[in-house]
Amino acid sequence: MKRITAIIRPEMLEPMKDALIEAGVHGMSVSEIQGFGKQHGWKEYYRGTEVLLNMVPKVRVELVVADGEVEGLIDTICSVAKTGEVGDGKIFVDPVEEAVRIRTGERGEAAL
Repeated sequence: MKRITAIIRPEMLEPMKDALIEAGVHGMSVSEIQGFGKQHGWKEYYRGTEVLLNMVPKVRVELVVADGEVEGLIDTICSVAKTGEVGDGKIFVDPVEEAVRIRTGERGEAAL
């Protein structure tokens, strides 16, 4: 099993959710986060003073899936989230050693 963590633009959440459901994803976790990468934020003016806002709002989508689903889901995420501009986001893939469904005690991929 693998955990896919995608950091995306907030406006991409609804299209991403729809695409992942269509791709057969049974569950996901979504968090609003802030951070920065190469885009390093932007400048705004507050009461005539320039202010650098270097923490950019993003959305983190996390999925735990079977090993064979990873590449297809990465392709789906990239096709939906890509605008071609700096700040489109990142995808991280980590191994998951175990999953347990608390209600039934099922383990491994059966718990997904």
